[in-house]
Amino acid sequence: MKSILGMRKSLQISLCFRGSPRVFSTAAQQRSTGDECGPEDPHDEPKHPLSDCAIKHKAIKLEEQVRDLTERYRKALADSENVRRRTQKFVEDAKLFGIQSFCRDLVEVADILEKTAESAAEEAEPSNPNPTLKKIYEGLSLIEAKLQSVFAKHGLQKMNPVGGKYDPYDHEIVCHVPAEGMQPGTIALVTQDGYKLHGRTIRHALVGVAVESQE
Repeated sequence: MKSILGMRKSLQISLCFRGSPRVFSTAAQQRSTGDECGPEDPHDEPKHPLSDCAIKHKAIKLEEQVRDLTERYRKALADSENVRRRTQKFVEDAKLFGIQSFCRDLVEVADILEKTAESAAEEAEPSNPNPTLKKIYEGLSLIEAKLQSVFAKHGLQKMNPVGGKYDPYDHEIVCHVPAEGMQPGTIALVTQDGYKLHGRTIRHALVGVAVESQE
């Protein structure tokens, strides 16, 4: 009886050892299959594309940035053009009016020459047959005419305000005279000539303005 029980136990143990490799093999296969069928790495998941709303929002934002940059560019371009024009105007004015101080000095010489010519003309009247004075007067007249021609060549013009309206930008009132045959407020006489350089007044004319006579 004991021998029969011993044989059964040895047979069971043998069967257990014989079946164990299959068990281990099946477990290994399961593990291998589980590894292959397991969850994917989250880093390998495909990224979802942006939604239509997000794309539209981004496009609108980019359009606003483009408009802003375009407006800034236009302003910068306009500022640059204004600076260029101001610089060019400054250079042109410097060329035109760089001789302004020199012209002021020359017109004083012209005043002296004119007065001298007038004095010589008074002395060289027909009643005084002095040929020397006559030649002096003629020479001074030629010099005066030539000087005014040079003035005109360089944009320097003498004002002729007699009979015109008083302008505070061009004239300076030194006296008032009765309006005899002239409208009040007009210039009746000039005591010192005024000059303009390329349209800009460099010396005001000293004038007498006509006013209504008070009886």
